[in-house]
Amino acid sequence: MRFGEPLDDERFLSLIAPDDRLWTVITADVYGTGEADRMLGRAIAGRPRDQMCVIGAIGHDFYDGERDGPKGYPRFTDARLRRPSEYGDYLTMATERSLERCGIDSFDVLLLHNPDRTGYTSEIVWNAMAALRESGLTRAIGVAPGPANGFTLDVIDCIERFGELIDWAMIILNPLEPWPGELCLGAAASAGVKVITRVVDYGGLFFDDLRPGQEMLPQDHRSFRPAGWIEAGREKLDAMRPIAQRTGLTMLQLACQWNLAHDAVECVVPTLVQEAGAGARPVEEKRAELIALPSALRLTAEDVQELRAIGDNTGCMPLKGGTPAHAGDEKADSWALHPRLEDVARRWSIEPERDLVHV
Repeated sequence: MRFGEPLDDERFLSLIAPDDRLWTVITADVYGTGEADRMLGRAIAGRPRDQMCVIGAIGHDFYDGERDGPKGYPRFTDARLRRPSEYGDYLTMATERSLERCGIDSFDVLLLHNPDRTGYTSEIVWNAMAALRESGLTRAIGVAPGPANGFTLDVIDCIERFGELIDWAMIILNPLEPWPGELCLGAAASAGVKVITRVVDYGGLFFDDLRPGQEMLPQDHRSFRPAGWIEAGREKLDAMRPIAQRTGLTMLQLACQWNLAHDAVECVVPTLVQEAGAGARPVEEKRAELIALPSALRLTAEDVQELRAIGDNTGCMPLKGGTPAHAGDEKADSWALHPRLEDVARRWSIEPERDLVHV
C-alpha cells in the first residue's frame, strides 16, 4: 500500500486476493490504521473460507494511542495506556475489530506485532494470546518482531518462556540479510515453532527491477535505507546469479529457496511492489513469479553456504531489542541486555559483544 507506485483499487485487490495457487495473505491491523484489513475484506468477500489462509497481526494501539511521528503508534502494553490486567481485553477487542474489517470469523494465524519488552516476557500477554486461540478467534498464534531488524535474544527468550503456547514466529531473513535472523532458528526448531520469513525480496531487490540510482517515492520507507544500498546489493546479486542459472531459478525464487532450506522455516513472505519508472516490471508478473516457485528444493547445502557467504551482512547495522549497545532508558524497541538475556546468549553460543553489535 505504501511502497512504489500507488495502485488503483481494482489492481490492488486482484493482487491480494487468494486463489488456488497463492492462498496465503498477511495483514496487520495498524497498516493504514485498518485500511489494509478493509481492502483484504473486499478482496476475499464471497470466497470460500476454507480455500484461503489469512494471517493477522495486532499489537500497536491506534485506538487509544497517539501516533508519535515516524515511530508510529504505541504498543498496547505501554503503561500510559493500560494496566496488565487490561491486556486481555485489549487483545480480544483488537482481534475482533480486525476480523470484522476483514469480513471473517477467525484468523488462521494471529501474530503479536512488534512487541516491546513486556510483549516478549509477559505471561499475562501470552496467556491472553492463547485464550484467543481457545475461543476460536484464531487457529494459531505467533510472535512477529520488528519493525526494524534485531530482537534476536528476545525472540529466543520468548520461545523458551512460551514455546508450548507459540505456534509461529516471523523474522527477517534473505540471502542478503542472513544476520541476525539465522541466530534464532535453532531455538525455533528445538521448540517446534514454525517460522515465517519476511522481506525475502530484500526491499524488492530480488525481483531484479530496481536499478542503480533509482529514486524512491516520498511515501516509500525504503527511501530511509543508506545511500548506495541498491548498487551494493546488485553487486552481490550478480555474484549469486550463476547458482540461480544452474538451478533454473529466478533471483526471487533463489532467495525463497535459500530461506526454505533453513530449519524451522516453513513460509516465505516477499512484498509485491509496483516499482516506479518505465523499466519496472508489472507487479502482476512478480506475483506469477512467486506462484511459480518450485516446491522441490533445488539448492545443495554447498549452495546455501556459498550464498550466505556472498550476502553476509554480519555487523552491518545497529540492532533493536536487547543488545549490548543500548544506553539510557528503556524504549519501546530497545533495552539493556539484562541477565536473563545474557543467559539465553550463553545457552545458544551467542556472544553479544561479537554477534549483536554494529561494526
